[in-house]
This record gives sequence, structure tokens and C-alpha cells, in this order.
Amino acid sequence: MTIFETVKSTVTPRMAAEHYGMTVARNGMVCCPFHNDRHPSMKLNEDYFYCFGCGAKGDVIEFTSKLFGITALEAAQKLSADFGTQKDKPSVLTKLSRYRTQADNERLCFRVLREYLHTLQDWKVRFSPHTPDDDPDDRFVEACHMLECTQYMLDLLTIGSPQDRTELVSDMMKDDKITLLQERLREIKEEMNE
Repeated sequence: MTIFETVKSTVTPRMAAEHYGMTVARNGMVCCPFHNDRHPSMKLNEDYFYCFGCGAKGDVIEFTSKLFGITALEAAQKLSADFGTQKDKPSVLTKLSRYRTQADNERLCFRVLREYLHTLQDWKVRFSPHTPDDDPDDRFVEACHMLECTQYMLDLLTIGSPQDRTELVSDMMKDDKITLLQERLREIKEEMNE
């Protein structure tokens, strides 16, 4: 099986569009990135995409090639690397990215950030110094530093524009930031239960 066949059998145009930061409606429509599109005119199907506005069409490799201005081979290689379809990459990554949509990622980030915000609010009260001479507890310091930033991120997820939400979620998913925060919250719970 060639890299082209492997990528096309694993990655759909919708998966690629969501992975590269586009907001896809439930019906598979998205604003076309290939022309000045204010209302979604591109349909992302299982095997191909088609824009009713500019007429752009093709498979997931052509979509990625056109989106990044690269050759078809470079696009296939990029998709293979980004979605873990190479034989030496773990298939778990492929499965996770295949089923996790932008909305799922937003919900995950919101849930984790909300839990972190509640923890910070608790720490700011519970571990505040009693007198000015007391050394501040590390948890109090973290709460003072992170409370406003965490609240801002939650506000973006709640009332921000689709682009703001996409950028924030993309940043949180990058380098496993959200996973690391989840692990930290798990450790905090375990410490409190001891």
C-alpha cells in the first residue's frame, strides 16, 4: 500500500480540516480557505471535498496540498506524520485524532480548566498568609499567578469567537498541555485524600 493509499484510507477531509484549525459544522460545511468565503460553501465528505463557491475539489491529499501550498507527496507525508499513519507511529494517536473533534477538545479543555480554576480559588483562600511576615505557601503563589489567566481562558471558551476558541484549544492540545494539567489535578486530588 502506498503512502497515498494509506493516508486516504485513514484520514478524511473533515479530519484534516479540523486538525488544521478549521471549524466544521455538523453538516460537514466549512468556510472555504481557498477564496474569500464569509458563509460556509465547502462540503467535506468522507472521500472528497467540494466548494460550491469557487469549485475547488479533490481528496484529502489535494486539500492539504492546496491548503499549505505544497506538492501532493509533501501533503501525503505531512498527513501521515500528523495523523500517525506511518508504520513506526503508534496507532493509538490515529484513533484518538480520528474521533476527537474540535467540539470534543473544547469540552475537554473547558472541563479541565474549570476544575483547575476551582482548585486555584480554594488555594487562594485556604493557603493565604495569616500575617505579612509569613512565607507564602507555594499553592497560594500559584493561585495568585494563574487565577486570572485561567479565568480568561474559560471566558474565551465560553464567549469567545470560533477562531479564538480554535486557537486556544490548539494551544492547549499542543505539547500535551491539557493532559499534563489533568495529571496534575489528579495528583492534587490524591494528596487531598491522603
